[in-house]
Order: sequence, then structure tokens, then C-alpha cells
Amino acid sequence: MIEVLTSGVALGVHVPGLLLARRLRERGAAADVSVLERLLPPRKLAITAEMKWAFHRDFRLAKAGHRLATDPAAVTDPAAEAELFARWDAEQVETFVLFSGFWLPIVERYLARGRTVRVVLCHIDAVASPSFRKAAGWQMPHEDVFLVDGASMTVPRSVPVSARPPLSWAEREPRLYLHGGGWGMGTYRAHVAELAGAGFALDVLAYRESDVDSRPGIRHFMLDPEWHPWHDNGFPPLRPERSGTYTRGEAHPDSFELVRSARATVSKPGGGTCLDSLWAATPLLLLEPLGAAEKRNAEVWQKLGFGLPYATWRDSGFSVGLLAEMHENLRRALPGIADYSAELAA
Repeated sequence: MIEVLTSGVALGVHVPGLLLARRLRERGAAADVSVLERLLPPRKLAITAEMKWAFHRDFRLAKAGHRLATDPAAVTDPAAEAELFARWDAEQVETFVLFSGFWLPIVERYLARGRTVRVVLCHIDAVASPSFRKAAGWQMPHEDVFLVDGASMTVPRSVPVSARPPLSWAEREPRLYLHGGGWGMGTYRAHVAELAGAGFALDVLAYRESDVDSRPGIRHFMLDPEWHPWHDNGFPPLRPERSGTYTRGEAHPDSFELVRSARATVSKPGGGTCLDSLWAATPLLLLEPLGAAEKRNAEVWQKLGFGLPYATWRDSGFSVGLLAEMHENLRRALPGIADYSAELAA
């Protein structure tokens, strides 16, 4: 059994973990997903949910919170942790894959009970994110796997988002997709009016009804504001703004279809956003990053010709030709990138 350990603090951590577990099961490997927040008491969970909306409203607050990230493993419910350990024993877990470093103390407590389990720290970002900072001094044997390598400025391996090949440039809709990750963070909303004024049709991910802009040419897609990753192991529920029905993809998030059909994504360079960009061969127009890890992601994407700072693209006169060039760079690179699920399932 391979146990994939994620956190609901960011969909860019959680969704890649869900994708890895699904790709492993498609290869016949036994895999399950545990979400850290399921171990927290209700009061702490409520605070986490409140932080989501505070960070959505104010990116400056999100950046401050990112720098001061606290360790939720220090306040887990002992009974919930004991129940999880019993499940791991019963399932005879052989490998842990950590997408969040906040799992480190919990895994250490489990291994202290005498079990021998392979431990992989799977970094979705080009350098260690805040939750993995403690890993530098972690004494337990483990492997570090980077899906984006900030040292070599490469993408050595990745987790497939979809088995379907990217759409060609000619097949794509003449639209741009704007979002702020799972919590709707960043400056993406500030560019909606400018892009609409420049004549671009837009798809915008909304997180609350107040996010919706009624201007012509803008389609909004709403993430279910009542859903959180600790509720279940499904992908985030999504609906078109004019529909009352949320749907959920089985193989990958429904939002990936918006990335796949767009000419470019306008967003901060989170690890999950880069993953979507890669597998859709959709260029990334880079907004202000959240922290050093996202900053390095942006540098890698620029170095490889997969993305460009939004301001640079704007200064080019919103060149569609530049977007087409970056799409081709992504399309050519994708076949040479190793499938990490295949490595892990072997």
C-alpha cells in the first residue's frame, strides 16, 4: 500500500496528491490518500476555513500568513491520530508519499512504534516550501523528489493530470483563464478589466458570488465554497456561474478542462498551476508569487520558455504569437518528462 499524505491548506498540494493516487491505482498499485486536517479538532478546522476567505480577500495577508506558517501537527486529536495509525497498520502501508511537510512529525511518531516504511518527500515546488523546512534536519531515512527542480532548472518528472494529449493551438478557444489557486489568492482579479478591454474572452474562477463580473465576454466558474479537501477524496466541485449544479471529474479536476482549452493561464505560479500548465501545454502568464518557492517556480517556467511575466506580455502588446511559441515549447517538452506514478508503481 502506498499512502499519499496531503493537506487541505492548499489545493496545489492536495490535488497533485489525489492525481498521484489515481494514476497509481490505474497502474494496479494499491494507493490511498490521507488529508492532514482530518486529524484536527473542529475548532482548529473552523479557523483554517476562516483563513481561506481572509487570504482570498487580501493577498498581503496571505503573504504574511505564508511566512508565519504554523505546524498543525502540534494540535492533532490524539484519538484521530491513533485511529489513523491503526488503519495504516491494517493496510500494511509500505510507502508514504508526503506532499506536505506538516506530516513529518506525525510520520515520525508512527515510525517510532517500530514499523519500517519507505518515506518520500514529494515537492510540488522547485524548492522546499515552508511546510518542508524542518526536513533539512529530519533524522529519519527519506527520499526527496522534486517535480520541478530549481537547482537544475528542469522538470525531471511529473504526475500526469490527464492521459489525453494537449489540444493543438488551432483547436483552442481564443480565451484566457484567470484564477488564484484553490483559495483564490493573488492579483488575478486586478487584470480582468484590462484584458477584457483589450478584447480577450475570459474564463475566471470564482470563489464567491461577489467575485462575478457581469461584463460581456467573461465566463465565471464557481468552486463550491462549502467544500473543503478534508470532506472527501474527490476533486473540487465546480459549476458554471449560471448553473446551479456542481460537477466533479473522476480522472482529474473539471477546472483542468478550462486550462486545456485556453491559450494561456493568468495566475500566480503555484506548483499545482505549473502542473496543469505542463500537461495542458498551456502557457503561464506569471503574476506575483506567494513566497520563495513560487518565485523559483516562475524562474524555472521562464527559463524553459513555458511562461512569461504578465507585465512583459502586456508590454509586448498582448502578443498572441508569444503565447503560441510557449505552447509549442511545452508540447515539445512533455514527451521527455518521466511519469512519477510509473516510477513509484514499479
